[in-house]
Amino acid sequence: MANEIKVVATNRKASFEYFLLEIFEAGLALQGSEIKSIRAGKMSLAEAYVDIQNGEAWLRGAHIAPYDQAGRFNHDPLRPRRLLLTKREIRYLANAVRQKGMTIVPTRVYLKKGRAKIEIALARGKKLYDKRAAIAQRDAERHLEREMRIR
Repeated sequence: MANEIKVVATNRKASFEYFLLEIFEAGLALQGSEIKSIRAGKMSLAEAYVDIQNGEAWLRGAHIAPYDQAGRFNHDPLRPRRLLLTKREIRYLANAVRQKGMTIVPTRVYLKKGRAKIEIALARGKKLYDKRAAIAQRDAERHLEREMRIR
């Protein structure tokens, strides 16, 4: 039971908008009221992205709702949060992002052994025709599933 993972938030558009090349797990440096809000499931990755500055990785644009019981000690919902990665991982990601079309996208946030973890992916943006192909493939799979259920 201690090894179970509870998914708190997912970025469903990430796999549609980008080709996810490599996936990394990072810790999140949070304040007390933020972790309580995450445990309650009040987090959104819709506008979030990862930025690397001065040898540190930062999660920007992620919304963690204020925790009701925190009162005046509450946190700023959109503040940048530091990601806990090794120096080698940060250096690797920074070099990869310098290439044209590469970015770092948060894909999901989950609780693992009571700690908040974020899954980030090194990604390359999809073109419009790639997105159309993904939609066509998804429709074909749905059609195939319907045919299998009917028989």
